[in-house]
Amino acid sequence: MRASDPLDQQIDAFAQYLADERRSSPGTVETYIRDLLSFRDWVRAEGLPVDARQLDIVALRGFLSSLFRMNQASTMKKKVSAIRSFFKFLLKRQIIEQNPASGLRSPKVPKGLPRFLTVDQAFRVMEAPPKEDKRAKSLRARDCALLETLYGTGVRVGELASMNVDDCDFTEASVRVLGKGGKERVVPLGKSALDALQVYLRERLGMLAKAKEGEPDALWLARGGRRLSVRQVQNIVRRHGTHGAGRGDLHPHAMRHSCATHLLDAGADLRSIQELLGHSSLSTTQRYTHVSVDRLMEVYDRAHPLARDKVNGS
Repeated sequence: MRASDPLDQQIDAFAQYLADERRSSPGTVETYIRDLLSFRDWVRAEGLPVDARQLDIVALRGFLSSLFRMNQASTMKKKVSAIRSFFKFLLKRQIIEQNPASGLRSPKVPKGLPRFLTVDQAFRVMEAPPKEDKRAKSLRARDCALLETLYGTGVRVGELASMNVDDCDFTEASVRVLGKGGKERVVPLGKSALDALQVYLRERLGMLAKAKEGEPDALWLARGGRRLSVRQVQNIVRRHGTHGAGRGDLHPHAMRHSCATHLLDAGADLRSIQELLGHSSLSTTQRYTHVSVDRLMEVYDRAHPLARDKVNGS
């Protein structure tokens, strides 16, 4: 970024702080800075001082108001979060004396239950790659291993995309994951994921050999030998969701939710699931209890004799 005025310099400093001190993921840094650059552009267009030290809450509210009609509450909440974090950083570094963003309020976002696959749907998605006969064997093997790992471990899409070959431990049947805030955890790999990974790793050698500029450390490779991006992983999941389960809206986060929900349904305790998913708070993991309670009520209404008697009015 070119630092042509004080606000540019302040945003640069915040970006460095996020990356170096907060150890935020590249995606998080990119999102925050994109929102702040949008704010800077609005400030310039309005003829306001391009310096955070001279901006007040009226300016901040004016910027957010300009976006309100074109964005959903969830998007506005993220933009408010970026601005509040930015000005909190400036106050901490004594670049500003007062924090104008402290008076901002985030819009309320309705909390929906996590979307997930049924067990049958999950199996059909896992079986989708081998059925795509027109694609190269190496890509089918990669997709199969990728889906098995996503569903088997419940990792975030960014965590999956950043995996290296050395993170896999076939002796211990586990994979090392670098989570949010640079926190590392070890996640177990099931037999299906291990078998699929071993097949893919053999094919991966051929992919690297054909690549002009391959990335030998990266676990998940694109056709040209470079590391798969988060967007490419999302596209892979969506394609196989459509092909295997008729779910064209399938997203890696739904695979994560499915993993947690199915583990909970099978009797796993919340603390274990919290460790597996890398949740910092148990309250985040507890969202899945609502999913399972809903499913339990459906099963009860369909199968329990007393429920049937009630439905039949007897």
